[in-house]
Amino acid sequence: MSFLGERLSITPPDNLGTKYREEEVERFVVECMMSQGVPRANATALAEVLVAADVRGHISHGIFRLDMYMSEVMKKICDGHATPTIIKESVSTALVDGNNGLGPVVSNFCMDLAIKKAKATGIGWVCVKGSNHFGIAGWYPMTAVKHGLIGMSFTNTSSLVVPTRGKNNIMGTNPISVAAPAKKDDSFVLDMATSMVSGGKLEIAHLKNQPIPEGWALNKHGKPTTDPKEMLDDGSLLPLGGTELYSGYKGFGLGMMVEIFCGILSGAPYAHNIRTWTKSTSPADLSHCFVALNPAFFANGFEDRMSDLMDHCRGEEPDEGGKAIQVAGDPERAHTQKVKEDGGITYPITLVKTLWQLAKHLDVTPMQSA
Repeated sequence: MSFLGERLSITPPDNLGTKYREEEVERFVVECMMSQGVPRANATALAEVLVAADVRGHISHGIFRLDMYMSEVMKKICDGHATPTIIKESVSTALVDGNNGLGPVVSNFCMDLAIKKAKATGIGWVCVKGSNHFGIAGWYPMTAVKHGLIGMSFTNTSSLVVPTRGKNNIMGTNPISVAAPAKKDDSFVLDMATSMVSGGKLEIAHLKNQPIPEGWALNKHGKPTTDPKEMLDDGSLLPLGGTELYSGYKGFGLGMMVEIFCGILSGAPYAHNIRTWTKSTSPADLSHCFVALNPAFFANGFEDRMSDLMDHCRGEEPDEGGKAIQVAGDPERAHTQKVKEDGGITYPITLVKTLWQLAKHLDVTPMQSA
């Protein structure tokens, strides 16, 4: 967190807890955003996505990101009041202008529109420009699953990824998410960057003063590094797969595919044309793509077959390591269950102290531990 570009001199107390109930975290996010004039509905949309990220174990995209959203609203780089508008549409497609609104507000609108179209025609495909960081990509396909639909989401990001055989960053981490309904709410939920790892995981490693695995990133000189700060200081992430020897060109190709669905299709900035993420002096102008697909327009029994496939994969004999085979969504399910059993979300104390200072800076009630 940047503290809106400043460090506060006030020192947090020593007795701060590290475990917080979901509703308390949501309350805190909403009050922080409303302190800057953001309408409650828009603030709640953001809070729900951030809390969901933390509950599912994606701490790099949870309340850790609050300062980024707040900073851009305070600097009027992002319009916390804005709502999206449809530029043009057909029965199954739409192009939307996010009007520089909060990413979750824009994205909920677009996913809901795609769902409406998919229920009527079998598919809804919605592209949006003029948006901002939208949180975890999986949030939006999971919304489609609640309606019995297959959901997909894609977003471009600032350039952090070096191409295979290249030296300069020209593509974003460009996440992909696909969710599909199965029986007993046991959904398939794929949520992944097209780089080796999301940039946020390096920020968390830096926050915790931990090294990163070799093969994730390069420093500004193009050399492999295990120090997250070296990557954050004008370094690079490798595409999914890593180097050319390990098929990094496939990850880079997937990143370009996301860019086709987002920046290229919507007529927005793409790849190297997107604002540098650390230089937030102008609107991010990110673009996303949301797809909803109605299985009812295809063969009957989709959820039965989906469950059979997932259960079969899980039931296969594990390797010598002995750990059970997982399918997409299982780690998040396990973390969600842990949060439930623990009675709250557990945060690093460094982050808790930062949030306490932010609360004092904004004159809102700090989060109260569970």
